[in-house]
Amino acid sequence: MSNDPHGNTMMQPVISLGEEARSEFVIRVYQHLLGAVVAFVGIEALFINLGVARGLYNFVSRNSVGWLLILGAFMVGQWFVAQAAADLLNPVRQYQALFAMAALEALIFAPFLHYLFNVRDNGTTTVATAALITAIGFAGLSIVAFVTRKDLSFLRPMVMYGFMGALVLIVAAVLFGLSLGIWFSVGMIVLAGMAILYQTQSIIRHYPAEAHVAGALALFGSLMTMFWYVLRLVSQVTR
Repeated sequence: MSNDPHGNTMMQPVISLGEEARSEFVIRVYQHLLGAVVAFVGIEALFINLGVARGLYNFVSRNSVGWLLILGAFMVGQWFVAQAAADLLNPVRQYQALFAMAALEALIFAPFLHYLFNVRDNGTTTVATAALITAIGFAGLSIVAFVTRKDLSFLRPMVMYGFMGALVLIVAAVLFGLSLGIWFSVGMIVLAGMAILYQTQSIIRHYPAEAHVAGALALFGSLMTMFWYVLRLVSQVTR
């Protein structure tokens, strides 16, 4: 349990509440997750139709460090989003954080999707295939996290250090022209899957009922990471 800033309420973990309250919490989490996905699709469509995606693709293609600048902006934005999502007593700020995260994801996906839709052959099929694989994988992992009685908290340090190591590899690849091949994509998909397992169970065991937006935000980030690397993998094997 944790005290709120006013010291007059206790936000209990949802697992300590009744079955009806737990069910309502889970439904709210996944409703907001779906809302974030819809917002991502809508914003991405705007980026593509307004030429933003094309501009970002050209910027990344012509500038070797362009991708690092976009990645850096994404990470800074993520930090601000995380701060806003943690403000459980301010629902407006939480919703702003969820929408902002959808916009950040749309930003980082924009050059890749422009390449697939406008430069690469069969890009639409590649995106649709990756989206279907990601949806099936996410659903399966979510079911496992809900039904298993095993404590999955041991995954947390593996996920944390795994993503840190991956970031180092990505920066090195951009700076030194290294190629991160198919196995890197496979490893990142596994890492994103581990994150989804851990976060899903953690949301149920540790989040208060007021944190449904924060729960959706945590899952959204891992879902989009999985989608990115499934998309990358599908585009690599069908090249």
